[in-house]
Amino acid sequence: MTTTTAAAALLLCLPLAAPAAQHIADITWSDSAYRHAVTLAPGRFFEACGRLDAGAAVRWQFEAAAALDFNIHYHQGKDVIYPAQLRAVAQAADTLAVKLAQDYCWMWTNRGSAPVRLDLRLQR
Repeated sequence: MTTTTAAAALLLCLPLAAPAAQHIADITWSDSAYRHAVTLAPGRFFEACGRLDAGAAVRWQFEAAAALDFNIHYHQGKDVIYPAQLRAVAQAADTLAVKLAQDYCWMWTNRGSAPVRLDLRLQR
């Protein structure tokens, strides 16, 4: 394969890689709130992640058009810690009391066979 052919092949693959990035969002706070709406395709996930300091509290809630698997997690070395984990729920709300400064992720997985609309809200 020539350098030109390899470069052309790489450029053709770039548009295919872009949709994967849409499944992970950085939490950007606006007036201590974060809102996001997304449609999850069957078998896909969405997660919103951001750094939180110890002592912080985040009220979270979401509504979905159908049941999704949900968790809040962070990574500690090779371990994944789950402060919250729910299976097959269309809505939930609670408060995350942050004990350790970490990058926390709110994650939803669509295990169904149809797309599902998700609306989420976080409030510091």
